[in-house]
Parts: sequence; structure tokens; C-alpha cells
Amino acid sequence: MHIVLLCGGSGKRLWPLSNELRSKLFIDILPSPAGGRESMISRVCRQLDSSRLTESTLIISHQDQASITVRHTQGKIPVIGEPYKRGTFTAAALATLYLQSFRMAKDDDVICIAPADVFAGEDFFSNFHLLPDILSHSQADIALIGTRPTHASEQYGYILPGREERNAYAPITRFIEKPEAAIAEALLQRGALWNSGVYAFTVAFMISHIKKMGLPVHYDQLSSLYEALPERSFDKHVAEKAQRAVVLPYKGVWQDIGSWDTLCAQLDSHVMGHGGISGSSSDSYIINELPYPIQVIGVPGIIAAASPDGILIANINNSNEIKAQLGSLSIKPMYGEAAWGSYRVIESSVEDENTTVTTLNITVLPGKHIGLNWHRTGCRAWTVLAGSGQVLVNGKVMQASMGNQFAITKKSLFSILAETRLVILEVRIGVTEDKGNILFEEEDWNVILESAGSSNA
Repeated sequence: MHIVLLCGGSGKRLWPLSNELRSKLFIDILPSPAGGRESMISRVCRQLDSSRLTESTLIISHQDQASITVRHTQGKIPVIGEPYKRGTFTAAALATLYLQSFRMAKDDDVICIAPADVFAGEDFFSNFHLLPDILSHSQADIALIGTRPTHASEQYGYILPGREERNAYAPITRFIEKPEAAIAEALLQRGALWNSGVYAFTVAFMISHIKKMGLPVHYDQLSSLYEALPERSFDKHVAEKAQRAVVLPYKGVWQDIGSWDTLCAQLDSHVMGHGGISGSSSDSYIINELPYPIQVIGVPGIIAAASPDGILIANINNSNEIKAQLGSLSIKPMYGEAAWGSYRVIESSVEDENTTVTTLNITVLPGKHIGLNWHRTGCRAWTVLAGSGQVLVNGKVMQASMGNQFAITKKSLFSILAETRLVILEVRIGVTEDKGNILFEEEDWNVILESAGSSNA
């Protein structure tokens, strides 16, 4: 069996901690059983490990998030970078063709796709081992995992099962997508399940749907067409059209941690970062990534969240409105992570119609490096604030330690290697028409296809 985790998200529902580069998957905020904090994707990887499924897993992510995905999975799971976001069907199709082309997956091999942001009990992934036998025994086209609802939610899709078979699975009689409250309540009375987004099917089944869409069945060919493809949902174009679908009920904990109210319910502290809560401020939370303290006095039931991307003050029950407030605004991320470390934008200003000046704090983790890159325009000035390492500029290797300064001019080739945790203050002067993200131009990023090996020193 091959497991494919679909990793996406625009980063707006948990703004300002999440952004286009660091979606909710990558926020180190959940309590870890070993102590400290872990991200949602780190939690999933830990659970896959305990269920002996890591070696069978592949992650498909937008290429802008490939590097941060590698960091949070510690390079244990291969990452495929999608060139564009084109929906869950297209992502599943690309993963299937990748497995067929590069992993020699056969027609009768079972693929199980699942959302990477699943928040479930520690035994959830052990159910994946049952899916190949359920597919074989039921002769179904597709097998799903459904979870027991805890309330009549309007935010989830529902599965209406038929009579349960001897092997604990049941035929699916109907899919219902995000019903109104009254309909959701009636569905609960009829034994409906929440759709967890976990689907198992054979390679041949998925290939047949790729052909029906008129798409090529070769990985490279599909990749080359990606930009022109429409967004397609796996639910709508595959699952709901299956001739025979079955569901395996899961009775443990399962939840969509996609909003501030559901996230705060999982936290073990009301204050994270600098700040404090006092007075009649019950059920209020502070999550502060800034070095400046936040004090909440006499205000109950709010979330006060702050990061380099912004500050949110909201009633927890109304915090979902942040996605609509941000709308379709293109907000340039002020904080980002990569396999090598992280960066934070301190200030960015436009000096004239052609020139921008950006100041960043860059952290390169011990033993990691930013690979050889080409600086196209403008210039950069680096001052080492802490740590030690080596800097390579145009073939010359120089030792880097606290207080050292380096200049990188137009069309220079450069690389950084951190021996210890290396913190660099960068001042960049560039032109406003440059494309790419705020730290590195598009050519600077190495698209990760198979592993994180190239990101290590």
C-alpha cells in the first residue's frame, strides 16, 4: 500500500500565525507527548511512525511549501512539489503517476490518500492497514474511513452508510456535502458519519479516471500541463461517482483543527509567548511570536495572536471571520521556514519607483546550508549576529563568526554553511520588478522532488 498525504492550504484561517508559506500544518503549537510543542504535520509523522507506515508514505505539496514540509518531517518522507494548486483530484493524479513512474507501482497496488492536516487519535492510522483487504473483500471501487460525529456540524461532509458487513465496513448509500444544521441533525439520527477525507483505491482505478478526464497518464506530461488545468475535487469527480464505495467507521477522536476555536481547545496553556492574562478573562488565549508582551485584562473569550505577519484580536467564537476579512488579498509573508532554517522580515520599504530596501533576520540551523544560489540584481550586505559557519561567494570560502560582514553584489554566486546555529542580519537593495518571494528569487529555490538530502550540509 502507498500512502499519499495531501498538503495544501492558503494560511488564512489561523492568520497571523499562518501565511502562504507557513500554513496551519507547520505551526509548532500542539502539546507533544514527549514534552514541548509539535506541529500538525509533525504529529501526523509521529503517528505514522508508530503505525509502521512511514516508509510507505509520500507527501504532495505546493512547491513553495516543499522545503518547509521537509523540515517538519525531518526528511523522513519524500515530498513531491506541485507547480500549481489544482485541487485534490489533480494532486492525487500526479501522485499516482509519480508512484507508477518512479516507484514501479502496479495496477493492483492500493493507494490511500489522506489530508496531511488530520487531527485524530493515536490509533487512527493503524486502520489504514485494513483498507487493502476491505477493498479486496468488498470488490468496491473505493474505500473510505468515516468518523463518528460529536455534533451536527455544518462544516463537514457526511457519509450515509448502509448495513454494516461482517468485516466492520459498510456500503455507502449517499454522500452529503456540508448540510444545513437541521439536515445534519437528521443525518446523525440515521447513523451518518463524517467524511475524514481518507480514500483507498487501486492504481488502475485512478488511471481510468485520469483517462476519463482526457489527461495524460505520464508524470512528466501531466506536470507540463499543470498551469492550464482547472481545479478539481477528488470528492466530486471520483468518490461521489464511484459505482461501489464502502466505508470503515472509526470511533476514536477525529477533528478538523482549522480555526482558532478548535485549535485553542487542544492547547495546554492559555498563554504562549510574552504576555499575561488577568482579571475576568476566562477562556481567553494569548499566542505571541513577537518579542513584545501582550497583556489581556478583564476581556473573556478572546484570542490575541501576534506574529511578524500581523496581530489578531477576536472573540474566539467569531474568529473564523478572519478568512473573509483577508479575502483575496495578496499578503506577502513576513516570516518563512525552509529545510535549512527560517527568516523574518524586519522592515521593507520602497525608496523610489525602482528600488526597495529590505532588512531580514536569517537563521540557518546547525549542519544545514543554503545551497549555491545566483543573486541576480541589486546587492546584499550580511552581518553575522551569532554562531559560526562558512560563506562562499564567487568561489571564495570565508569563515563566518559573530561580527563578520559580507557583501554580495549583482550576479554573484553564494552559499552559506552553518557549523553552529548561525544568525545573519541581511540588508538587501533590489528592484521592485523582481519576481519571487521576499528572501530569494525564484531561481534560488531548489524544488525538492524526492528527499531532503540536498538540504543538509
